[in-house]
Amino acid sequence: MELVTAGVAMGLGATLAMDLWALLLNRLAGQKLPNWAAVGRWVGQAGQGRLFHADIGAVPSAPGELALGWAFHYAVGVIYGVVFALLAGPDWLASPSFLPAWIFALVTIAAGWFLLQPGMGLGWAASRTPAPWKVRAMGLLAHSVFGLGLWGTALLLG
Repeated sequence: MELVTAGVAMGLGATLAMDLWALLLNRLAGQKLPNWAAVGRWVGQAGQGRLFHADIGAVPSAPGELALGWAFHYAVGVIYGVVFALLAGPDWLASPSFLPAWIFALVTIAAGWFLLQPGMGLGWAASRTPAPWKVRAMGLLAHSVFGLGLWGTALLLG
């Protein structure tokens, strides 16, 4: 149970780190903030059996989609934190190191590239966006920050 509790805390901490990174990029570089309402719309549609859309923006909005998107974002972060804690085990938690957390965080981008982005009509790994390589690079940076958050939270828990 200790691993699960630590994983929940690590997932929350890592997701918060990712959100603070997005806010920093927005304030300092004018980078757009993530559109959690669109993600919430996608989650709502997925719950009705429609996983893939040509353009999630063309789907009618639904009440509460912004809250649903935020909740989904943090739920996924918590799930990733718990999975990582269970994979890394108590020895890693006793002496956290960055590399395993970073590798795991980079692997998690696959869900965005191969499920969420195509599901929202952005193509595989953002291939239908105006600047796919920029989107991919920014995603890798964000997931690197998620890895830092996993590791940093584990250090704080120690």
